[in-house]
Amino acid sequence: MAELVHPHKPEIEALRKLILEVDPSVQEGIKWNAPSFRTSEYFATTHLRAKSGLSIVLHLGAKVRQLPSGGVAIEDPAKLLRWLGKDRAMVEFSNAEEFNNSKAAFQAVLQQWVKYV
Repeated sequence: MAELVHPHKPEIEALRKLILEVDPSVQEGIKWNAPSFRTSEYFATTHLRAKSGLSIVLHLGAKVRQLPSGGVAIEDPAKLLRWLGKDRAMVEFSNAEEFNNSKAAFQAVLQQWVKYV
């Protein structure tokens, strides 16, 4: 993060802090040349190439996992998740205000997500 040059760096820092607070087992690293987060496997990677706003990809790491028939089941009343597959979703915030207004809902999604990792 110290070397990251990005127009949304303050929001990425806030996102980082929020994710690290989800669970004491969450650690950070680099995956796909971007700040990423893991427990036993990586589960979230910032999408630094997004043309606008702030995006993060939620996934279940490199290992194939046995999932329920419908895939990952996450309660998402704020409709933050854009599903990319049964085990992968993207969350996009158009600006800092949207991110700040969605922090509690996003953290609730993350708390559910890490249970699958």
